[in-house]
Amino acid sequence: AFLDLSGVHEITGTWMGSTTLPCTYVPPEGFTVQTLSWSVEREYSTATIFRRDGSGDHILLSKYQGRVSVPKHSPGDASLLIENLEMPDSGHYTCKVIWRSTDNSLITSEMTTTVKVVKVAATKPIIRGGERGLTLPAGASTSLSCEASGSPPISYRWFRGSPAGKAALLSSGAELAWHSLRLSDSGTYFCEAQNR
Repeated sequence: AFLDLSGVHEITGTWMGSTTLPCTYVPPEGFTVQTLSWSVEREYSTATIFRRDGSGDHILLSKYQGRVSVPKHSPGDASLLIENLEMPDSGHYTCKVIWRSTDNSLITSEMTTTVKVVKVAATKPIIRGGERGLTLPAGASTSLSCEASGSPPISYRWFRGSPAGKAALLSSGAELAWHSLRLSDSGTYFCEAQNR
């Protein structure tokens, strides 16, 4: 319908990660955006986080300072990006646009999204091998990288051996690299991913 905002009703965000709350509209002819704001309702109180008006962008809640933004140069996109999500960021977020028509009347549109911030354990990691595979000539260089998902930060450790038996810790970090492979580097390696 006319001047409707579209978005989603519910979003699950990952603790310490970032999320975008979509709020978009088709820029209507004969109307200009007077103000655009985002507010949050938590435990029965509502506070404005962000307001854009003729004087620019304003972040009104200090705990969101440096963590929230709305696209500047894409007409019709009022989506809110929240970075470094914290558990108390869970709540009901309302996108509100006030339009001014050519005859100076004001029309308000709003839309609410519920955000739930969850802690996500690190997943079982996957290992990506070098471009030339896992069988290489002595003297070649190669690397293995370890990837997991979940709430950042995720730390990685590389071992040589088997997870069940004896294993030697080689390094911490997502990548294990060899500059010049030796025959003695042949073997079984595994990585471990961990978050808080």
